[in-house]
Amino acid sequence: MKLAYTMAPGRGDTDLVLHALACSIIEQGHRPVGTVQINTESDAGPCDMDVKILPDGGTIRISQTLGRASRGCRLDPAALETAVGLVEAELFKGADCLIVNKFGKHEAEGRGFRSVIAEALARDIPVLVGINRLNRDAFLDFVDGFAAELVPELPVLEEWLKSAFTDGAAAA
Repeated sequence: MKLAYTMAPGRGDTDLVLHALACSIIEQGHRPVGTVQINTESDAGPCDMDVKILPDGGTIRISQTLGRASRGCRLDPAALETAVGLVEAELFKGADCLIVNKFGKHEAEGRGFRSVIAEALARDIPVLVGINRLNRDAFLDFVDGFAAELVPELPVLEEWLKSAFTDGAAAA
């Protein structure tokens, strides 16, 4: 099973490194599927959260604008599930790897990208997931400890994927 996760210490840092990784492997001729998150500053409150559907799909806003004083979860569950469906459709077209920007609250509660992660693993497609401290234990329970933790540095992530691609080619 080719499954790894990464977690950067700074807010939004995991998003940045996974986005850079996706761009890099696309430039190398690989076909990643999944999502990378792009945050943009907003005058109406905290940043807007968008996900880009890999490899060349559109961008979906997954956050709701709840105002500056809001303290609740801003995730738009319907938008997230739309992204999940689009990624699943891309996965069925064929993929070199699956990148999931975050195993978040939705996944921790049994929804979101869980089924796509399971499908990719069943197809022997390498999976790389971004996580945060809040949902780390839920992710480790979900994968039953069968995931490698990777340092959130582009060369480390590229090397892991390169190795996973090579292992897949040797098995074919």
